[in-house]
Amino acid sequence: MREVRIRFSKTDRLKYISHLDINRAMSRAFKRADIPLWYTEGFNPHPYMSFSLPLSLGVESMCESVDIRIIDDIDNLEIKRRMNDALPDGLKVIDVYDNFRDCSEIAFSDYVFKFQFDDNESALEKIKSVLECEQILALKKAKQGRRRVLKETDIKTFIDKYSISIRGDVIVLNIRLLAGPDKNLNPSLLFDTIIRLIDMDFEWKSISRISLLDRNYNEFR
Repeated sequence: MREVRIRFSKTDRLKYISHLDINRAMSRAFKRADIPLWYTEGFNPHPYMSFSLPLSLGVESMCESVDIRIIDDIDNLEIKRRMNDALPDGLKVIDVYDNFRDCSEIAFSDYVFKFQFDDNESALEKIKSVLECEQILALKKAKQGRRRVLKETDIKTFIDKYSISIRGDVIVLNIRLLAGPDKNLNPSLLFDTIIRLIDMDFEWKSISRISLLDRNYNEFR
């Protein structure tokens, strides 16, 4: 038995399905591809699958990964070929490899936000003002007794660096956020907070996760 990591992308319409649905889609694809997975023992055996960092609903990604255990002799290129033949549109295996790092080493995520407004120039200046503030107060859902309330949380400390500009007819924000087991900022919360604070209606947007990094800013694999 050996463990391998499957790196895959999640794009197009599949960005709107949940992490649980991704789990199910991958499980079905493994069966269709006849990948010899190791199954847990007990009353309800299921294939061993461990995902790196669950993705927010509505966010695309080029750096998702799932770790599996293989019980028969099959090479990584064959796993990649079989899985890409079995996966639905929107999920694609990019790489399959051994000797991978533990997910606890993830420290940052790089994202690309794309906004479009009726007045991109004005929106750009307002977004810059928000990002340059000493505090960026987001409204997070919390519990107060049995009631659900909105609690103000400063998310400025979760931002490592960013750059923003207008390219063509969209505003492009490249931003690096804290991620991993200790601190993790939901990119959708950041987007919603920016829109709330600039108080402008947007025409179109997209969010893509393009890489995961360790504490030394090296690519996580």
